[in-house]
Amino acid sequence: MSSVRYATFEVAGQLFGLEVGEVQEVLAFSEYTPVPLAPGHVGGLFNLRGQVIAALDLRVRLGEPAQERTGPAMNVIVRTDDESVSLLVDRIGDVVELEPSAAEPIPDTLSGPARELITAAFPLADRLMLALDARAAVRGSEA
Repeated sequence: MSSVRYATFEVAGQLFGLEVGEVQEVLAFSEYTPVPLAPGHVGGLFNLRGQVIAALDLRVRLGEPAQERTGPAMNVIVRTDDESVSLLVDRIGDVVELEPSAAEPIPDTLSGPARELITAAFPLADRLMLALDARAAVRGSEA
């Protein structure tokens, strides 16, 4: 079985990863249009080269409290079947290449909304990376 490349990022001090093929691009952006009456995890909308993108606060989707953002926010733009959606994250990491056989079950200590968004855990040299289910994270935009 061949290895899988993950784009990594941090949210609330935890390392997450998305398969590189699910990531359209990564960018910093600071001007979001608020969406009245939207769920709390919807951070706003922004225009990316003529395309309106919804920005979802991954911190809130994971069950963490929202954090006041000062300056440009880091966006991981993921492509779904019919649209692109931004996941707002705290910090962008590296691309890592992992063997699927190295995946471990989701830790029992992971609970709440976060548990539904994680597909596997990968032990790295210095920390644990949680593989994020991009579709599940984006489905939250419909809630």
